[in-house]
Amino acid sequence: MPPSNVYTPSSGTPENTRALWSWALYDWANSAFFTIVLTFVFAQYFSVSVIQDDVAGTRAWGNIVGIAGVCIAILAPVLGAIADQSGRRKPWLITFTLLCVISSAMLWTVTPDQEQFWNAALWVGLGTLGAEFAFIFYNAMLPDLARPERTGRWSGWAWGLGYVGGIASLVVALYGFIEPDSPFLSLNRDEAEHVRATFVLVAVWYLVFALPAFFFIPDRPATGLGMVEATQAGFKQLKDSISHVRQYRDIVRFLIARMLYTDGLATIFTFGGVYAAGTFNMGPTEVLQFAIALNVTAGLGALGFAWVDDALGGRNTILLSLAGLGCSALAILVVEGATAFWVWGMVLGIFVGPLQSASRSHLARVAPLHLQTQMFGLFAFSGKATAFAGPLLVGWVTAVTESQRWGMSTILVFLVIGFVLMLKVPKHEAVSSS
Repeated sequence: MPPSNVYTPSSGTPENTRALWSWALYDWANSAFFTIVLTFVFAQYFSVSVIQDDVAGTRAWGNIVGIAGVCIAILAPVLGAIADQSGRRKPWLITFTLLCVISSAMLWTVTPDQEQFWNAALWVGLGTLGAEFAFIFYNAMLPDLARPERTGRWSGWAWGLGYVGGIASLVVALYGFIEPDSPFLSLNRDEAEHVRATFVLVAVWYLVFALPAFFFIPDRPATGLGMVEATQAGFKQLKDSISHVRQYRDIVRFLIARMLYTDGLATIFTFGGVYAAGTFNMGPTEVLQFAIALNVTAGLGALGFAWVDDALGGRNTILLSLAGLGCSALAILVVEGATAFWVWGMVLGIFVGPLQSASRSHLARVAPLHLQTQMFGLFAFSGKATAFAGPLLVGWVTAVTESQRWGMSTILVFLVIGFVLMLKVPKHEAVSSS
């Protein structure tokens, strides 16, 4: 049973502003790992300097990230259920944050050598698990901090801060370490120290900006269960939730919808650069500029739609975002010029942030209090379980039709089906105490 003294702010209850801003700042902290390690810098360094073959490097990178994703999908609901039974969340948040911080720092040891494959795979895999698992407990803290009528606002602000933090950390990495001919630390470029130093930057960035969350966010009280007892109770909780799944059918429907539209969203980011280069002849610099601009508009969208979320609810904000995302994606698929591609790409970005932040705020409002962390574990599961489907379908259709446009058009299928399923999710959003 859940602890009876769980705190959840109600309408009119004063919010702990320091705790909320500390919570939102964690999104800024966490984003450095995803931006520098998983997306822009280490991913390319791994392929070019460690594997030293673009094709083999891409395949190996996909395997590493894919295996980590499977582990996250399997373990996330279990860890969430155990945390619900133990009560406290901060020890989990701190532990997994430190796992990612240490793993990021250890990437410094990955020298430009093919023999470094397993060293790279180990630390980037552990770092990914740490960052993703930490986010489960981070997300689950939102309902305990924000009033229901302001949940969308804080979710959007935090997600917007995450995008800004990712861009800021990338700018520091590029112009503080990678680009200068004489880095201020006199790093050895022959050993790629100027690149490897950015992974240490991620570790420092993540830890420093996560500290306010560690110190200023209040935690739920401990239930008194030891780890073994909490684990046993967690598995029982998960089993009971599955056996009573009809009781949570609206949440299940939402999670299935999210699984599909997240596949579409992830595929856009996975193949966006490839599509820009192949269809519009963009070079590496232009692709990077486009990626940064896309993240800027996504952050602005998350910040701007934060009030819309509180006014319309997470479910309606998701539908609005999916409609905008689908229309702009369709426009990108039919335009011929690079300028039009840029314009519609920026429009698309505006709806990316709200879709992600409103998904979090919707679940924060509807998840039963005693199952919140488990539900956010399932939330993580829904983001990983079928992550392979979008890229796989794009690859197949592109190969069969010999057209990038037709291949990328399959993204619309995921967005449309997700939209239809969300229409069947009830409009009413209230935190359940059952």
